[in-house]
Amino acid sequence: MGGSARRPTSGGPACAGRRRSRSRRVSPKPGQVYVRTRHGGYRGQANLRVESLGPDGLEGSRVGSVTATAERRLSTGITAYTRTFWALIAGGYRRYFTYRQATVAGATTNIVFGFVKTYVLFAVAAGAGGVAQGYGSQQLATFVWIGQGMLSVVLFWRWTELADRIRTGDVATDLLRPVPPLIAYLGADLGRAGHAMITRFLPPVVVGALVFDLSVPASGLTYLLFALSLVLAVIISFTCRFLTNAAAYWILDLRGVMAAWAVSSGVLSGLFFPLPFLPRPVVVVLQFATPFPCMFQNPLDILTERVDLAGQLRLLALQLAWAIGLLAIGQAVQRRAERKLVIQGG
Repeated sequence: MGGSARRPTSGGPACAGRRRSRSRRVSPKPGQVYVRTRHGGYRGQANLRVESLGPDGLEGSRVGSVTATAERRLSTGITAYTRTFWALIAGGYRRYFTYRQATVAGATTNIVFGFVKTYVLFAVAAGAGGVAQGYGSQQLATFVWIGQGMLSVVLFWRWTELADRIRTGDVATDLLRPVPPLIAYLGADLGRAGHAMITRFLPPVVVGALVFDLSVPASGLTYLLFALSLVLAVIISFTCRFLTNAAAYWILDLRGVMAAWAVSSGVLSGLFFPLPFLPRPVVVVLQFATPFPCMFQNPLDILTERVDLAGQLRLLALQLAWAIGLLAIGQAVQRRAERKLVIQGG
């Protein structure tokens, strides 16, 4: 119940200007109740649902036992959280858009290595009679040039930001922010991937389409499935990189861990050659026991339509399962590391 207060007049006692709160008998019933409260001189309002009343009910400032639950406005929290996440994505995009010379140099490098890789795989197919494990010249060219564009979007290497901040102690700033580090870095990485989709994906694909005969999907739905698969591939790649960097919470020197990640992510994901070139049992183990094919081979299989629609949906479901599982593991590792972390310095 609320009252009003006035500033005491100068020269008078401090209590002379304060009025006593008037008591009013309130007899709420189970249901919606309008409650007025005061906090710090300001009056607030809240909607409560009274579940049960004590024998005294509510009378003035004397309160019996009242069991009530406040109605939470979830839409406001979800909206604020969504706006924050989109702001992180936009910040990541703007951050990488400033490195224009590095972007041009990287796109040029991808195009040069695209030619080298194409002719190497053409030689492999020629040695196998023109078709290697179902890949002809057109399928191989598509695999190479779409893969060269995806390389910078998915981004296997060169991300050590979290490990560097752990080593220097700057991660303490990340822990003070309202957004968990895993979500904050994920938003920034999605913004980076959006920038790479424009500046690093399109140039190699355009050059490859002009020089070679690339296969085009027969169904328009394939493009949508490929876009979803590529987003999931970025999330899976990010969580793997996050977990690799998070090892810095326990290990001082990460060069060995980074080297192992660089080799395994390239070979086991299908970056250097199509995974069907390997024996069938090995491919099955990699597909279901590791997340590596979900980062590179699966999106390419969806785009080149090596499997039918049902197969494409199964590959998407597998990617979604890995993305959710790795995000959960990343959050658990981060929470455990926060309990162990000790930052020294002034």
